[in-house]
Amino acid sequence: MKAGVVGAGLMGSEIALVFALAGHEVLLHDRSDAALAGAIERLRSILDKGLSRQFYTAQAASGALARIAPVSSLGEMADCAIVTEAVYESLETKAGVLRALDEACQPGCILASNTSTLPISTLATFVSAERRARFLGTHYFSPVSRMKLVEVIPAFFTDAGVTEEVTALLAGLGKEPVRVKDVAGFAVNRMLHAMLIEAVKLVEEGVATPGDLDAACRLGLGHPIGPFAMMDIVTSDLCLQVQEILHDAYGERFRPPALLKQRVAAGLGGGRGRPGWTGDK
Repeated sequence: MKAGVVGAGLMGSEIALVFALAGHEVLLHDRSDAALAGAIERLRSILDKGLSRQFYTAQAASGALARIAPVSSLGEMADCAIVTEAVYESLETKAGVLRALDEACQPGCILASNTSTLPISTLATFVSAERRARFLGTHYFSPVSRMKLVEVIPAFFTDAGVTEEVTALLAGLGKEPVRVKDVAGFAVNRMLHAMLIEAVKLVEEGVATPGDLDAACRLGLGHPIGPFAMMDIVTSDLCLQVQEILHDAYGERFRPPALLKQRVAAGLGGGRGRPGWTGDK
């Protein structure tokens, strides 16, 4: 089966990798040749370090990169059986990509969005009425090459058979799909960001430091990583963006804390090459 992924960022590139590790041919698209080249180098580093071999055989890993073809035109996705959109978490950005994919892909192609918060039925309005039965959400978790969970979110219009087909496909990728109702933030992000908001409030109130709260979650709750270390990995910028979407959808309980806004504005969002919460006293 040939699969396509649009968006060569951290999420999109690793979604392409897990398809390739399962033996599928993959087209990886981005608007920038530099972004595509950088994505391939990141994936090569993952494979060289052997991180994927905890979940995939050495034989699968050895040929995975050769099965990923960088492409600069969405038109090259025409013969894909499934295409996953994994671009910036913006309704406007995703709308443009989905309209272009709807036009470029064959009628039988399944379109999936990797959005983490935006309602799938809203995104479905950006594809043709004929395509909507074959459109749904597949929300992967970072790092995709190691995290097994994928939330599968049918839209109002999604055909039940398509949901079952994609669920089986994800299981074949080594994932554990969980079906979730189409609501803003789905299930995991609603639980996660309720915790992240409270964690930042505890720091605001001087109850404990980020480092101590991370340790408390690891040692007392059995979490593999604390909330502040997690925010540094996914970036506080993205956390703020998600919380603003949840706040719009659900009101006061998801209002982003003032401290989180201040840190993002000050450039303390974490991620590559930027300071974050880790090391805060």
